[in-house]
Amino acid sequence: MGKAGQPLTILMADDDADDRLLTQEALEEARLVNYLHFVEDGEQLMDYLFRRDKYAHLQDDPMPGLILLDLNMPKKDGREALEEIKRTPHLRRIPIVVLTTSKGEEDIYRSYDLGASSYITKPVTFAALVKVIQAIGKYWFELVELPPNDPDPAF
Repeated sequence: MGKAGQPLTILMADDDADDRLLTQEALEEARLVNYLHFVEDGEQLMDYLFRRDKYAHLQDDPMPGLILLDLNMPKKDGREALEEIKRTPHLRRIPIVVLTTSKGEEDIYRSYDLGASSYITKPVTFAALVKVIQAIGKYWFELVELPPNDPDPAF
């Protein structure tokens, strides 16, 4: 839930159907009232954000308030998508939490260098995932001040 009491959209980019389902269940278990949308690779992520192809019907919908991003996806991986998002003026303010299986130091450094807001290694148990989702929700939707969800601010 955003500061104004409106549910924010969480967009999860992950090619693993089980991880998507577990995250959805963890969000429900954590009682976070947010919209959750999924894309399966970096190309779909960019299509969603640019509202093109099968996502063109979302033209009038608000942009995601948070992106959960897996690094290892087909077509365009999370690193490439992260780089493109952060160099695109109307997208760069969207917080991106890298949620991935990689514990590699190089991936951690590179993700932050590319503009990731946080880096979290996916937990191995459902109970731990629920705790991570609760923490993400509390931090991003209750504690921090996010910029208005305006794709083209006039400043």
